[in-house]
Amino acid sequence: MLCSIPYVFGYVVIISAQNVWMLYFGRVLTGLASGITSLVVPVYISEISHPKVRGMLGSCVQLMVVTGILGAYVAGITLKWRWLAVLCSFPSCIMLLFMSFMPETPRFLLNQNKHSEAIAALCFLRGPHVDHAWECRQIEAGVQEEGLSLSEFKNPSIYRPLLIGVALMFFQQVTGINAVMFYAETIFEDAGFKDSRMASVVVGSIQVCFTAVAALIIDKTGRKVLLYISGIIMALSTALFGLYFKIILLDRNNSSNPDVWFTLNSASPGTESSISWLAVVSLGLFVAGFALGWGPVPWLVISEIFPLKAKGISSGACVLTNWIMAFLITKEFNDFIGFLTSYGTFWLFSAFCCLNVIFTAFYIPETKGQTLEQIEAYFRRS
Repeated sequence: MLCSIPYVFGYVVIISAQNVWMLYFGRVLTGLASGITSLVVPVYISEISHPKVRGMLGSCVQLMVVTGILGAYVAGITLKWRWLAVLCSFPSCIMLLFMSFMPETPRFLLNQNKHSEAIAALCFLRGPHVDHAWECRQIEAGVQEEGLSLSEFKNPSIYRPLLIGVALMFFQQVTGINAVMFYAETIFEDAGFKDSRMASVVVGSIQVCFTAVAALIIDKTGRKVLLYISGIIMALSTALFGLYFKIILLDRNNSSNPDVWFTLNSASPGTESSISWLAVVSLGLFVAGFALGWGPVPWLVISEIFPLKAKGISSGACVLTNWIMAFLITKEFNDFIGFLTSYGTFWLFSAFCCLNVIFTAFYIPETKGQTLEQIEAYFRRS
């Protein structure tokens, strides 16, 4: 609820901006709020959800993110940026209004020894026809622990989920998702699309559709299966991307700088137009693959695997890793292309996608259908 304040204030600053520094300040405020909500929201949802639907509800975090992005793409076609900022300020106001009717999570309340409030919260969340006392006892068994000290990070039940969570966030970003999305319009322009802004809408629609599919099936298939499928699709599509740029660059015999992929217009028009479908298909496959697994699942898993006493620090470390890697990959993408060539960069992304699959096989536990207490117990036993 507190995050609504920097969200709204940030958009007010953007709306009233008289110079670029006001825009920067507004973006800092909205970015601060985004960082906090990306940590808190998955944790809140995982702690209030029943195990049978926790996967679906947890995946809805990413579904709502990509739906919001698609909405901004569509609105941005017709609205000026000030009016777009006005529109973007409404969801945070709605969040503040509706969250005022929501209870605190039962796990947090029991950790604060507020037993009656926890029962009331469970009654609100599960309805009246459920054994709230039994679920309360199950949660209490896991939360009645001392506070976290630095020495406890030597404990495998603390550091193993932390390492898994940080690695998930790292691998999510080194697939190259932000770099690919950043240059999606350029790829569609080279494929002959008249209005490249519609490319963003097409890509956003693919993201929404496949994230929705993931949310619907994740509690049946499990987390690991979706990560396998997603990693394989992304590995193949980034390999195809690399092949596309390799073919284009090989054809550029007269180019003085054949390593920079985004000057494709100097390539032979015949070659470019004849294989531009390969770039579009690769982009569609990549976005669909990411949305199916490596988009929503890491956020869901990090909300499930940490014990309550380490959840704040561990979740914070994971979110920080994610945003740092997103920043670095996007910022250094051009330098990678200059150093490795365009096709080499995308083949590197493909190699990381293969590593994602291997990492999933050996290190990520399946959490489908388990309570948060059972997941904690798994790490304690290991």
